[in-house]
Amino acid sequence: MAAARSVLSPADVPRPGLRERKKTKTREAIRAAAYGLIRQQGYPATTVEQIAERAEVSPSTVLRYFPTKEDIVLTDEYDPVMAAELAARPAGEPWSASLRHVLRKALDLGAGEEAELPRLRTRLLAEVPAVRSRMLENMSATGRVLAGAIAGRTGLDPAGLEVRIVSMSLVGGLMEVSRYWAEHDHEEDLAELVDRALDALENGLPALREGHREDHRG
Repeated sequence: MAAARSVLSPADVPRPGLRERKKTKTREAIRAAAYGLIRQQGYPATTVEQIAERAEVSPSTVLRYFPTKEDIVLTDEYDPVMAAELAARPAGEPWSASLRHVLRKALDLGAGEEAELPRLRTRLLAEVPAVRSRMLENMSATGRVLAGAIAGRTGLDPAGLEVRIVSMSLVGGLMEVSRYWAEHDHEEDLAELVDRALDALENGLPALREGHREDHRG
């Protein structure tokens, strides 16, 4: 079966209106200001007021776009795009293949950023407890987006236990990929780490699989 056309195709993506373009420009300015300050003086020393001054907006504007300082480095625009990309995969495609396609697409989107930004973001996730705590809070929202996409493909209830387990396992696994990548100085290839994570979620740990085979032989 031929693959469905990517929802990221220019022909499929409507041009945002002026209001939405202004919002996107403001979000990008706030993020750029935050990252610049964090590089210069570290995360703890960087305040919302400093970010607002550099981005040339008010502190209340910063908090309207990002409720906490942690959200500035954690929030991206990928969740709805990835959910749409997953929904667009061919119905007969194996689930694992669909996930790998979508996550590679996410990595391609991230590669379009300044090269250091993904490393800085994951380093903050690994080193700053407040960022990690906020990430854990945000995981439920990402999990709901993913559960909706899974439900759309399978016809299952997005609030059903099995769908929730699969979606949150994937989200939690990807968070651990980010931490592992940062803790190992970003030396390994991120795409390969994501593939390893999907292998573990799909097949379990090699030692457990071997133990299961031994049990059946016994």
